[in-house]
Amino acid sequence: MKIKSFLAKPFAGYIHKQVKRSMFTALADQEQILKDLLKTGRKTEFGIAHAFNEVAAYNEFRQAVPIRDYEAFKPYIERIKQGKHNVLWKGLPIYFAKTSGTTSGVKYIPITKESVDNHFETARNAFFCYMSETGNYSSANGKMIFLSGSPVLERVGGIPTGRLSGISNHLIPRYLRTNQLPSYETNCIEDWETKLEKIVDETIDQDMTMISGIPPWMQMYFDRLTARSGKKIKDLFPNFNVMVQGGVNFEPYKARLFESIGKKVDTIETYPASEGFFAFQDSQEQEGLLLNTNFGIYFEFVPAQEIFSDNPTRLSLKEVKAGENYALIINSNAGLWGYNLGDIVKFVSTDPFRIVVTGRIKHFISAFGEHVIGEEVEYSLMKAAEKEGLKVTEFTVAPVIEQGRGKSYHEWFIEFENPPQSISDFSMAVDRNLREKNIYYDDLIKGNILQTLKIRPVRKNGFIEYMKSVGKLGGQNKVPRLSNDRKIADELRYYLQEASPEQQGRGLK
Repeated sequence: MKIKSFLAKPFAGYIHKQVKRSMFTALADQEQILKDLLKTGRKTEFGIAHAFNEVAAYNEFRQAVPIRDYEAFKPYIERIKQGKHNVLWKGLPIYFAKTSGTTSGVKYIPITKESVDNHFETARNAFFCYMSETGNYSSANGKMIFLSGSPVLERVGGIPTGRLSGISNHLIPRYLRTNQLPSYETNCIEDWETKLEKIVDETIDQDMTMISGIPPWMQMYFDRLTARSGKKIKDLFPNFNVMVQGGVNFEPYKARLFESIGKKVDTIETYPASEGFFAFQDSQEQEGLLLNTNFGIYFEFVPAQEIFSDNPTRLSLKEVKAGENYALIINSNAGLWGYNLGDIVKFVSTDPFRIVVTGRIKHFISAFGEHVIGEEVEYSLMKAAEKEGLKVTEFTVAPVIEQGRGKSYHEWFIEFENPPQSISDFSMAVDRNLREKNIYYDDLIKGNILQTLKIRPVRKNGFIEYMKSVGKLGGQNKVPRLSNDRKIADELRYYLQEASPEQQGRGLK
């Protein structure tokens, strides 16, 4: 056993025991976290404005603090950017994580001295739990990809600011630096395609054992490696045995990724965001991600169907039920209070508390009252694809609202690795699956209000070309699974297999 794997073994066992112990103290830990947050929060502008000195328990807290999205937090963030101390949390943040918002433009999410450990140590815990459970310590010996945005940080209001992945690059401990790829210089490259080619240059001859990133990025990386070498990934990297992924549901990408690798490898799923690291896969045997209940975040949950209500039901962890979809609300030692993250989660277990991410609040279709969410479209597509042995590269769905006598429908844009023999038959199979999964959609079909869905095959690399055309290729950028409007769908029409040469030319601009 080499030195790094030898040293990793006892530490992984220690971390794994700590994580397992936290499963049994989750409710008590959450109560203590709320008390600690309130104690610090009372001395802030936010805490004074919301009378934290009169709040002692959760029932009082949810009465005092309304649910807010980033747009409602912006006035507080702007005061922090102006150099004001003790606004949302004590002092000033040590970083701003810069991220793109769908309605708010660029978002600046505070990371404080107290919250920074949540980001790094949770990622560490996920990796060491995997090692301890599987006995695979050898991955510590080889090279690992920690793909990040540029680690070059700007200053906003005197606060170092950049993408969370770029900030995280500064937090990687020294003992992992010698294993880390790509190089700092390559991570600083802004142009995605140039950066990807350099990553291939730096890794193609290395002993890669772990690769991390969002699934679409990993697929692009594998495709470039194979194009360069003519080999499967398992032949290039014979000791590669674990992928760390998050950001999107892995299932739609899994079959094609494993095909590119040439074998099945272990995977570790994570649930990080600029606002915090919320959950991680602690076991290869159990479904779902373990909620991070003892790391500075107090969680609340709103039934997904109520999130846009004026007075939605707010639940603490002890009040949730398995199988229900909830909007995730966080209160954290980064100074976020009643913060609506925009994600929908479902508990697959409440002993311990394990979740799956089922969609985004703003990524849904309900143009006709059908309330279709990401979990439902992914299930419907992957069930049909698995039955026919198909591999899906990427997809998105949008409504078509017909005027006059025509019936409306859902339009699916799908890029296949190997297309179905009959698009019509495959469309019907996906439609049946969706009707089984969503009773509202089924009622609209039965009531002759909607016609069955239509699939538009996207040409090879069409989604990559589209993302490039809108300046969102690579990194942490993801194609939304669902849209309630036609913004993405109308652009994707230029990337269809049957698009005319003129349309294809426009699409490539």
